[in-house]
Amino acid sequence: MINRVLVANRGEIARRVLRACRDLGIGTVAVFSDPDAGAPHVREADTAGRLPGAAPAETYLSAERLLAVAESAGADAVHPGYGFLSENAGFARAVADAGLTWIGPPPDAIAAMGSKIEAKKLMAAAGVPVLPELDPERVTAADFPLLVKASAGGGGRGMRIVRTPEELADALAGARREAESAFGDPAVFCEPLLENARHIEVQVLADAHGTVWTLGERECSIQRRHQKIVEEAPSPAVPPGLRAELCEAAANAARAIGYTGAGTVEFMLARDGRFFFLEVNTRLQVEHPVTECVYGVDLVRLQIEVAEGARLAEAPPEPRGHAIEVRLYAEDPARDWRPAGGTLHTFEVPGVDAEFAVPAAHGLRLDSGVESGTEVGVHYDPMLAKVIAWAPTRAAAARRLAAGLRGARVHGLTTNRDLLVRILEEPGFLAGDTDTGYLDRVGLADLAAPLADEAAVKVSALAAALARAAANRASAGVLGGLPSGWRNVRSQPQRRTFEGPYGTVDVDYDLRRDGLASELCPGTSLVGAAPDRVVLDVGGLRETFAVTEAGDEVHVDSRLGPVALRAVPRFADPSGQIAPGSLLAPMPGTVVRVETEAGAGVAEGQTLVVLEAMKMEHRIAAPSAGTVAELNVAAGQQVESGAVLAVIE
Repeated sequence: MINRVLVANRGEIARRVLRACRDLGIGTVAVFSDPDAGAPHVREADTAGRLPGAAPAETYLSAERLLAVAESAGADAVHPGYGFLSENAGFARAVADAGLTWIGPPPDAIAAMGSKIEAKKLMAAAGVPVLPELDPERVTAADFPLLVKASAGGGGRGMRIVRTPEELADALAGARREAESAFGDPAVFCEPLLENARHIEVQVLADAHGTVWTLGERECSIQRRHQKIVEEAPSPAVPPGLRAELCEAAANAARAIGYTGAGTVEFMLARDGRFFFLEVNTRLQVEHPVTECVYGVDLVRLQIEVAEGARLAEAPPEPRGHAIEVRLYAEDPARDWRPAGGTLHTFEVPGVDAEFAVPAAHGLRLDSGVESGTEVGVHYDPMLAKVIAWAPTRAAAARRLAAGLRGARVHGLTTNRDLLVRILEEPGFLAGDTDTGYLDRVGLADLAAPLADEAAVKVSALAAALARAAANRASAGVLGGLPSGWRNVRSQPQRRTFEGPYGTVDVDYDLRRDGLASELCPGTSLVGAAPDRVVLDVGGLRETFAVTEAGDEVHVDSRLGPVALRAVPRFADPSGQIAPGSLLAPMPGTVVRVETEAGAGVAEGQTLVVLEAMKMEHRIAAPSAGTVAELNVAAGQQVESGAVLAVIE
């Protein structure tokens, strides 16, 4: 029996494992890097051990430090979560050699699947359909388009789509760097690119007594940068006959490598119904909650029980209903998925029925690694939370999930929330017409557009101005009962200026004896205003606006859509002016490569600097053609958000 588990991970998955351990009465040990010292998972564990530093290589990827914490805390088992060392056979062996229980598959099974190159050969021998492997050094023009993949990779890292021979060398170099950074292994390979295919995966669970469960399939086709953002179970494209074939292939794959514990066998499903093996993820998947909801199981609990030697029932439970999960990321889809860091001032999702668990009845589930006040850094993946809806039908699940996301209050960071809502409400998605090219086919520009249109932004800015006026009057030392802006003789309207999603918004308004007057929103009347809540009559309908200020940031949430504004000071600080042509760092990160030099001529859109942040590479391009007048960075340098990398004249 396991008595105390070291959770060798962070964020949302660490909290998920901690919850399962609490339910089983098992003690818990968390680990944390320096940036994670105040993270929720640290507080929720019985005890926690520090991993000095910030970079993954010296913290969550350090087997030596993790095992030292396990020994000092008296842990007798290790759960790796997903990512980091979860699929590292060497770490699994080190855990066993230290006399601890590894809550995962046997190290030999991990090793067999740890190299995607060798895994494909094993699967082919087991009769599982596979795509041919292409040697990067021997591809020909006839092999394009193709996909470059990290042999030890996962989560979309170390992957590149290559459509022409001229792109291959740069794609290989970038994939190798990213794979080395994320997994410690730069090996890559190529395979044919299946256009307009679906990404389908089968959840498997096996015990040490020969029983192998297959818990149906998940559809994970909607992806950005080869990382999933929407997942569901079951797939709307898989009929019963195909489901049986997929599950049989997944069970054969698990048996071929002597698998035990939870794992996922991933396939690409072509339009003509043929499917091909992608990989076996020898760990828990990010999207495991949709399977838990549909099958009514706790996969983490089952992982622990299997590690203790328990037998699975002869057959898994029967599926019930439909579940959809979305991944909420701190990133800007409209700016090449640029990750965002900083303080998450407010994080609230209304109507949540369960956290890290299957709801008692159909409802909304939240698995989150953050809370209000969390600092989101650049060292780790930008996923904030997973929101899951479980309902009797797919349409009902999509509607419930979209409503929950619309009503969420997420302040302080740019996120992909609006994109997720638009996907869930898009006709093609609702019809089940999805594939790995969905975002490009439907149009990212439309999907990434703010939920609040320009009219909603204007009235939200008016509400923000009225809330600030109400706050000023509430704090007034004298005559606090007078309306904001009151004068014996009226001279000019009150004004407040904001920067919003569509540009600058100048709010002019008067509070007269006959009510509110505003040229920005003519015909709008004031019902009531408080520092955090404003009610306006807009076109004959009463609309309520929740207003939250954090420094110069103002967030307005309403039925019309969430709006993030930045208050513009009346008098600009000249020290904050940026020289024209300055190329600014969009986020904190490490300079991986500089592709220009001072005095060089550059073209508009030409990549000048490559930054690594949140485990991904980001290209910083010239805003216009010109000459590099200043170059302020070098490879290996750490930069802060807003730092001037170069100046283009």
